[in-house]
Amino acid sequence: FRLSTALRRTEGSSKARTGYGGANQVRPPGGDRYFPDNGGPRVHRANVPSPPYLSPRRTPMGRNKGYVLAVVALMLAPTMASAQGDMEKSRTVAGGGITAAGWMGKVDAKEAAGGLKLEDAKFMAMGKDFMVTTGPATTYWNPKGMLKGDYTVSATFKEPKYMNVNTHPHPYGIVIGGNDMGTDNASFLYCAAYGNGTFIVRGFGPASFQMNGGRGGADPAVNKAAEKGAPVEQLIAVSVKGSKVECAINGKTVASYDKSAVVGDGKLKSTDGVYGVRFAHNTDGIVTGLTVTGGKK
Repeated sequence: FRLSTALRRTEGSSKARTGYGGANQVRPPGGDRYFPDNGGPRVHRANVPSPPYLSPRRTPMGRNKGYVLAVVALMLAPTMASAQGDMEKSRTVAGGGITAAGWMGKVDAKEAAGGLKLEDAKFMAMGKDFMVTTGPATTYWNPKGMLKGDYTVSATFKEPKYMNVNTHPHPYGIVIGGNDMGTDNASFLYCAAYGNGTFIVRGFGPASFQMNGGRGGADPAVNKAAEKGAPVEQLIAVSVKGSKVECAINGKTVASYDKSAVVGDGKLKSTDGVYGVRFAHNTDGIVTGLTVTGGKK
């Protein structure tokens, strides 16, 4: 009697520990019954307490998995938004073309490959200022504006209604070092600002090249629009001084490069060249106070 009672107590404690009627019983995947692994008698599952069920969300692993997925989603969101923005189709501007005397322009090669042309953007003079409405991404210059040596080109770019015709911020800025402009072998450098506090320094030589990364950089000096549709403006200046090429925005130098870093194969032919302005696609802006100091040939 004492032996049988002890055995029953031992069996009961084993059931409590394992939840499967003893340490030697296993549950076949998908089965209805529990079988001993030693060939003993079958035990119906109704006689065995079921293990407690925990939702995956309530386990540490489940919680960690959810956290990781949330972090990954946040990290991918800017990339996905950017990818969607890059697919934004360039519009055509009614009554487009260049009406400012002496100025010329050319749309980017990929815009031309899509069937867009210079007449799909508008560049017009308003006294000493210029009103620009794109369409395709376009670069404008005056062939008489040849500069050499040390010089600074500056202008204020006003976006009256930030992002009024686009789904993401678009840049605009100063062009220098233009050579073979209007041809498939053109080379030039530009520094451009966005209304969200970032800027880019890029060029063509003739293929596109980047000086401060694929997405540019942020700087407190670059003004931010209060909201979509609000006005924003940037004073942009690009200078060649001795062995340096620098870009200043709103009075602060935000980028500085050795001349050797921007001149060479696949980049500028020379920092000597024409100057101008550049606007990304689907952007409305006004250029005021376009000024050159030094560098006149």
